[in-house]
Amino acid sequence: QVQLVESGGGLVQAGGSLRLSCAASVDTFSRVVMGWFRQAPGKEREFVAAISWISRSTRYADSVKGRFTISRDNAKRTVYLQMDSLKPEDTAVYYCAADWTLELRIGPREYDHWGQGTQVTVSS
Repeated sequence: QVQLVESGGGLVQAGGSLRLSCAASVDTFSRVVMGWFRQAPGKEREFVAAISWISRSTRYADSVKGRFTISRDNAKRTVYLQMDSLKPEDTAVYYCAADWTLELRIGPREYDHWGQGTQVTVSS
C-alpha cells in the first residue's frame, strides 16, 4: 500500500522560504516519479514540479522555475520541495503525488497516489 505524508507547510512573508517534505512508503522506487501539485481556493489543482526517483531528472512549472527546487533523499525515502522567493500567489494547499510511468507528467489525473496536502500561506 502506498502512503504519502506531506509536512513543512506554514505561514511565511513574501520573499521568504519554506521546505516541504513528502515521506513515501512504497514497495519499489525504481519506476517512481514524484510530483508536487498545488490548489488554491476556487482554482484547479496545478502542477508545480516532478522528479524521477531513479534518474533524478526534473520538470517545473514556468511559474516556479528558478524559485523552487525538487529533490529526493533515497535513504530517507523522502522528496522535498524547496521554495524560495515566495510570492502571495504561491498560497495554496500543496500535495505530493506518485506515478509509476517514468514520465515527468504534469496532469493531476495521471498520478495514482496522493498525500493529504499541506497548507502554504504567503503574506504580502
